[in-house]
Amino acid sequence: MKPQRVIVILNKGSGRQDGTERKSRISDRFQHHDIPVSFVEFSPNGADLGQVAQSTAEANPDATIVASGGDGTISGVASGLAHVPNQMGIIPAGTFNYFARSLNLPETVDEAVDVIAKGVLRPTDIAKINGNAFLNNASIGAYAAILKTREGIYDRWGRSRVAAYWSVVKALATLRAPLRLTVTIDGKSFKHRTPLVFAISNAFQLNQMGLSGEDCIAKGGMVLLVAPDTNRWGLFKHAAALALGVAKRETDYQMHCGNEITLEMPHKSRPVARDGELSRMKGPFKLHMQREALQLIVPAEFNEAVR
Repeated sequence: MKPQRVIVILNKGSGRQDGTERKSRISDRFQHHDIPVSFVEFSPNGADLGQVAQSTAEANPDATIVASGGDGTISGVASGLAHVPNQMGIIPAGTFNYFARSLNLPETVDEAVDVIAKGVLRPTDIAKINGNAFLNNASIGAYAAILKTREGIYDRWGRSRVAAYWSVVKALATLRAPLRLTVTIDGKSFKHRTPLVFAISNAFQLNQMGLSGEDCIAKGGMVLLVAPDTNRWGLFKHAAALALGVAKRETDYQMHCGNEITLEMPHKSRPVARDGELSRMKGPFKLHMQREALQLIVPAEFNEAVR
């Protein structure tokens, strides 16, 4: 059904940081479809995006809420729109766009707007960690440390692939003691000593990483990857295997499947990475799936059972 009106929550700093030009193109394309559009712009630094989305939806119950940004922006908007009646649309504008690609959403503005104007609704699951949504992945340990280091390097030297690679080297070289944690999956507990835990709720991303586990997600669960406790060289090797899509189950990572996962560790507060965004949370860390939490607009021809 064609939306009556649209409100776009726009991250002007995503991807190529072309927010002003993107806003104009979005406005023109919705005008082409004769759909009224307005914008809510936000700064990614310090913005509670879930609250922004929730407040926007509550004040505009008849509007379709559209997220325009990268995976972190889309995840934040989804957190605020979980289990509300508003339809949600997506205009991808990030670097990887895993969530949008998992739904076969186009990555150009005009085509993405066309889907919102002509697409169909698909009830879609989301994952949460301590009440905060993630659409692709959440992690604690080495990957969160890499993101924290990368932002500091970007601030100083600008965004580039060289800067991104250097952040990996620097973060892993200075990583301190591994995590000591108790993992409880669907009521069964065991202990791990590991530098990295990585939860994935998106089968498309698993496939991109060269890992199995689609059957777990098809059953409504999420995959938990636990890296082996090793020396720094081993950590480099496992991280590179993950990044290059050649990681092997039970060799580079232990793989678990569950609907309800709890991570407990001595340090109660830790940086947590969710869909490429970093925030600090207090443990224990509780992860679970929420069934059909979003009413997403997807292409009419999209009929994959598992995203």
